[in-house]
Amino acid sequence: MRAAAMMLIGLLANPIFAQEPLRVKVNLVSVTFSVRDAHGALVENLTKEDVDIFEDAAPQKIAFFSRSIDLPLTLGLIVDSSGSQDHFSKQHQHDLEVFLKEVLGPQDRAFLVCFGNHVRLVSDFTNDPSQLVAGLKTFARGSRDFPELGPKEERELGTAFYDAIYYSVIEKMAGTENGRRALLVFSDGEDNSSAHDMMNTIETAQSENVPVFAIRYTEKEHGKLTSRNKYGISVMGRIAKETGGAEFDAEVMDPHNYFRLIGEELRSSYELGYYPSNPAEDNGFRKIAVRPRQEGLSVRAKTGYFSR
Repeated sequence: MRAAAMMLIGLLANPIFAQEPLRVKVNLVSVTFSVRDAHGALVENLTKEDVDIFEDAAPQKIAFFSRSIDLPLTLGLIVDSSGSQDHFSKQHQHDLEVFLKEVLGPQDRAFLVCFGNHVRLVSDFTNDPSQLVAGLKTFARGSRDFPELGPKEERELGTAFYDAIYYSVIEKMAGTENGRRALLVFSDGEDNSSAHDMMNTIETAQSENVPVFAIRYTEKEHGKLTSRNKYGISVMGRIAKETGGAEFDAEVMDPHNYFRLIGEELRSSYELGYYPSNPAEDNGFRKIAVRPRQEGLSVRAKTGYFSR
């Protein structure tokens, strides 16, 4: 037996047998989605046979399908502190406290970013609501003794909206695997000093499967929307839609209602995966559609991804 073992060791040491580890490239696309019925209630009993997935209108074969309930949440809370939001600073604080009280549970964790022309990490991941609120209050009193996200940028104007989302995904969300992930953005959607644009922001959130929920605070002039207001509204709506999140107008909705909807949606979701029938990695955008076979159901999911 010893002779046989020595022979085996000799064979494995031979360059013919000592090959590099086998590496297999897997091009699996994952899609997280939620489903509601015509009355707005979550649908929680679907199976793999109840939905179809399409990429660029071509049907795809579902490789795996799962349903999750009561997932722990990994969240980023992004608060706009630029000049256009001065009027809403107390409302931001109130609404954030409502969210933390009604949605954040002991198994969840969140970080807090505040931005004007700099993107600052006011509180790192924690499951302690008081720490997040204390950080926001300290920031509101004028303290800027917080680390910045992203590289140092020379910014002439005061609102880095896109960079706040982009770097929150890249530096805080990428690689985290604790339950369902999402960003909540408290802003008017206006930007004038980011190094990244709207499409960079959307693509980054899509690639990491991070939906963006936009809570919009728009300061009108003499009670009317300006062209800048309208642009910010369209930006927040598009980012939310393209990433699989949702937008809410803080002026007309009760925060208790929309935070309840967000919490429900994040904690009860489906996930499916498929291997694209088009394997090309050409940097092109692949449009995704998840369609329930039962009529009257609506799906919220990211709209696609860029093939890299």
